[in-house]
Amino acid sequence: MPPLETAPAHITLPASAAAGNGLPSVILALAAFVIVTTEFLIVGLLPVLARDLGIPVPAAGQLITLFAFTVMLFGPVLTALLSHVERKRLFIAIMLIFAASNALAALSPNIWVLALARFIPALALPVFWGTASETSAQLAGPARAGRAVSQVYFGISAAMLFGIPLGTLASGVVGWRGAFWGLAALSLLMALLQWVFMPALAGSERVRLAAQTRILKDFRFVANVALSVAVFTAMFTAYTYLADTLERIAGIPAPQVGWWLMGFGAIGLFGNWLGGHFVDRSPLGATVAGTVLLGIGMAASVPASGSHGLLAIVLLVWGIAYTALFPVCQVRVMQAAPQAQALAGTLNVCAANAGIGLGAMIGGLGIGHWGLGYVGYIAAGMAALAVLLALAMASLAEMSRRGRAHRRTDME
Repeated sequence: MPPLETAPAHITLPASAAAGNGLPSVILALAAFVIVTTEFLIVGLLPVLARDLGIPVPAAGQLITLFAFTVMLFGPVLTALLSHVERKRLFIAIMLIFAASNALAALSPNIWVLALARFIPALALPVFWGTASETSAQLAGPARAGRAVSQVYFGISAAMLFGIPLGTLASGVVGWRGAFWGLAALSLLMALLQWVFMPALAGSERVRLAAQTRILKDFRFVANVALSVAVFTAMFTAYTYLADTLERIAGIPAPQVGWWLMGFGAIGLFGNWLGGHFVDRSPLGATVAGTVLLGIGMAASVPASGSHGLLAIVLLVWGIAYTALFPVCQVRVMQAAPQAQALAGTLNVCAANAGIGLGAMIGGLGIGHWGLGYVGYIAAGMAALAVLLALAMASLAEMSRRGRAHRRTDME
């Protein structure tokens, strides 16, 4: 695989950026924390939100579907169209969009206004992920690109560990509208931090959309995106129903489930670092290793549920692999298209959202047919398919390499 390129000649890294590359990545990680919390907080707010708006919970649940499908459908085009915009201005604009949309959500009188408040940030989310990953990698340089991207993805782990649980708890004190007001305030704070501390960093050279989308004609790149869909499908086939599994299968009291989920997220902080550390060495190899561990953890969750100590060990393996695969998949797809990394990063986010939706559907269908106790095995089966796809890609890459070597030998 071609290495991540350093910042091209048209990108200017000011002295302030060169002196403190870590600070922009930290700010981007904090912004990621707010963005991911905005995306997933509504999961914990559905019951109270539905009661307040006078709608069924399944109808409120469609707000999640709306967000995911908006990311999947509009993300690539918007990222390609905005990839040339100066990064600092772009990030500030995105956080202001999140501030306004969260404020609109807090003021929503009905489901339709709330749907609009969810639709708008879903347009901006993939643009952030594509450009933030690319920007962080450029600032860090090729040797530390994976670790820099994993720093940004640290915001995902932090949101799952603190943002979503604490936001749900806060909604019990200040109401679901108050939770959205809090996110609006945090979004404004992120915009301010970016304005003060982010270096001015030019966007990519303006390239026509048709030229950028040529990466979709590259079989190797498309295969990497498909692998991300497979990996995230496996991940969310089981993770979507983890809370239900802990309560109904492991017999953990409902008030304690949140603490178990928080522990799962805490372990993920290490997994995030681990993924960023190993992906620079071999993106495809790190994907295979992480997916194998993921499958083992998901398959072992039900057999281990009879012992809470053993279950904690299984969840440790599962949590590390689960969170490691976020930066691993992002870097792997970006490296497959060094000429259009922002678009590639966004396409990976779209692939992740497709996997989230497919995983939830497959897990739900499996539970309906065979029961909750089988969802871990179904997810492990999906992980095995992802591993087979990754191994096939590695085999094809090796065959291609040998073919090039033979052609060079013949020419000599």
